[in-house]
Amino acid sequence: MQPVLEIFAADDFAPEEDHGPCPTDPLGAFLHGPLTMPDLFAPGGSRVTDTATATVFVEAGCRNGLETWRDRREVLDGTGCSSFCHAPSSAAGRVDDAVRLTLDTQAKDGSPVIELPLDQVRALVIGAQADLRSFLSLAGTRAGQHLPTHAAAVTAALTRALDPEPTE
Repeated sequence: MQPVLEIFAADDFAPEEDHGPCPTDPLGAFLHGPLTMPDLFAPGGSRVTDTATATVFVEAGCRNGLETWRDRREVLDGTGCSSFCHAPSSAAGRVDDAVRLTLDTQAKDGSPVIELPLDQVRALVIGAQADLRSFLSLAGTRAGQHLPTHAAAVTAALTRALDPEPTE
């Protein structure tokens, strides 16, 4: 349940008024924000390192939480670019049959880049999607055991945040 607690703790804030009054019991108060807010932050995320140079191109962070994994689909299908955090301002974009990762899109003197084969990146995204499905299944089971009265709502909030639906 530790990863679930981390996700919920990251989203433990007072929701907007239209989400109803916050419960007064400690558990209800803790769950209120994450259960009522439409978009959740899920700490963690992708990390991509060029093993030849030990350069970290993508780091888990504020704009690269687990909830952003779906942004990679737009890169894979060639319709978008995916940004990852800031300082450095890393990004990924599709170039022919590859995905180009740029370490710092705001660098004045250019920035290191690497290109990964599209099929390799697609396999990684599909693997991440499968991992998220497994996580949600396990989290749902554990929520049923430890938070039976809130299990359905907790599972729904996690599913909303991580959205592991098929990409194809």
